Amino acid sequence: MQKRKVSILLLSLMLILAMFLAACGKSESTDTADTSKSEAEGFTPGTYTGVGKGNNGEIKVEVEVDREKILAINVLEHKESEGISDAAIKNIPQSVLDGQTLAVDIVSGATNSSKGLIAAITEAIKAAGGNIDELSKKQATAKKEDKEYTTDVVVIGAGGAGLSAAVSAHENGAKVVVLEKMSQVGGNTILSGSAYNAVDPSRQEAQGIEDSVDLHFQQTYEGGDKLGNPELIRTLVENAYPTLQWLEGNGMEFKDEVFTVLGGLWPRAHKPVKPLGTGYIDTFMNYIDGTNGEVEVLVETEVKELIMDGDRVVGVQAEGKNGNVKVTATKGVIIAAGGFGANVEMRNKYNETWPDLSSLKTTNHTGATGDGMVMAEAIGANLVDMGQIQLLPMGDPETGSLSGNIEQGVENRIFVNKDGNRFVDEGERRDVMTKALMEQPEQFMWTIVDKHSYPTGDTKNNFNESIDELVAAGRAYQADTLEDLAKQMGVNPENFVKAVEDFNKAVETGEDAFGRSLYDQKIDTAPFYAGKRVPTVHHTMGGIQINTNAEVLNKEGNVIPGLFAAGEVTGGIHGANRLGGNALADINTFGRIAGKNAALAQ
Repeated sequence: MQKRKVSILLLSLMLILAMFLAACGKSESTDTADTSKSEAEGFTPGTYTGVGKGNNGEIKVEVEVDREKILAINVLEHKESEGISDAAIKNIPQSVLDGQTLAVDIVSGATNSSKGLIAAITEAIKAAGGNIDELSKKQATAKKEDKEYTTDVVVIGAGGAGLSAAVSAHENGAKVVVLEKMSQVGGNTILSGSAYNAVDPSRQEAQGIEDSVDLHFQQTYEGGDKLGNPELIRTLVENAYPTLQWLEGNGMEFKDEVFTVLGGLWPRAHKPVKPLGTGYIDTFMNYIDGTNGEVEVLVETEVKELIMDGDRVVGVQAEGKNGNVKVTATKGVIIAAGGFGANVEMRNKYNETWPDLSSLKTTNHTGATGDGMVMAEAIGANLVDMGQIQLLPMGDPETGSLSGNIEQGVENRIFVNKDGNRFVDEGERRDVMTKALMEQPEQFMWTIVDKHSYPTGDTKNNFNESIDELVAAGRAYQADTLEDLAKQMGVNPENFVKAVEDFNKAVETGEDAFGRSLYDQKIDTAPFYAGKRVPTVHHTMGGIQINTNAEVLNKEGNVIPGLFAAGEVTGGIHGANRLGGNALADINTFGRIAGKNAALAQ
């Protein structure tokens, strides 16, 4: 019996010992696994570089990490367009740092720059041993909080028209709130070619150019097939130059030489000193920054509807990133939300002129979706000329944007098709040139220039891109002979050489087979350049009907109290075709008028 008790005791001790050892073994295994997992999800301390593809080329970043977190992100190199990419360059790295996550929102209006930055940061963090899958998971959003504001004037849209209206309203004594649905200000203006049409006696006379306000009126009216409202056109052409002087008075700088912009019909286009449309936006934002908060700009705040009190517009209801936003306006609301060039469904709905537009890309930023027109129509505003949609023959084949366009002015370039032949008067209206292009093989053409347009390789186009950069990126071709250029382009060299020679003869004689009348230099000096172009959706001439005071009209032609509009959101000015260079004059002129009249409204 005693013997049995000892055996049981020994067995029990052995079991306990086995369990203890098993437990110790299990604990040791778990610790090892935890340590391994921690190391897998942590970083190897150090500084790493990464490269991503942006809109204009490579973006290179430097990322510093310790074992547990991302410490710093520096953008070392990029070729993104100033103004357009600024918010992405600033916000994307900061968002990654703040959230310690790669699951950050792209910056609206700078999609390619945002994606390139995220790709570059991801590559660097991957090199640091970061767990990309975990870092790419979306985090819980912050608690939303509704806000309410009361001000004198509310402006919907922070593009050129909206910001000019905001500045004008403040100059006339109003406090202003500007609401912008995108992540940054600028709209289509900041990425535009920036040409501004105005009859300018001092600059034009210095170049021996004869012009007049009446000629500008005639070309605008007849260039739009006489569909535009003559009173609005007269307001535009008479106020274009005073508005340009107003811009200069606020710090905007224009170059001394005027030129003929694509489809402008006459050398009256002014080119800002700063690239693209950044000069306009910087001018307005510099003014706004100096108002001590009397002009407030809210981005990522999308207006959904206009608030009515009887027949008067008294404010707006919007959705912000962190909650609903209601703004009451004691004097007026200005709609400056742009056109609908980026809204495929809407442009197909209204299109009266072109074949199906579903497959065509656009020069417009992604926010150009016609929201302002929809909300205005919902409260009784009249829409006019909605079927008038402008296409350009100058789209980038990959993106539809105007970037990469190698022309410097109408006078010194020609177009040839895939066979190497000219096919249109290159100084014609935009719709005429685009219709001719759409009849060419694959709806494709080459723009041809020479050293007269690019005296040196670092000479830049209207989009702040040097010709050397474009050639290096394969977006333009360069050759010392026309025959070599034809070979690179893949066109018939005999056709191509003849096309250039015939153009050069026309420069001498003034007689051209296509009726061209705008010339300057021959295309006869190496190096020669060629750039690819296709049709692209550019401008919507239709929109909200306004009067010369920029007041919005209803379907009976009566003013809707408290509501104003300016810019591409309006219709009735450009008719069936907008002259190149008239858009910047339009948005600034009528933005200025809308701002003043809203501020002085009773």
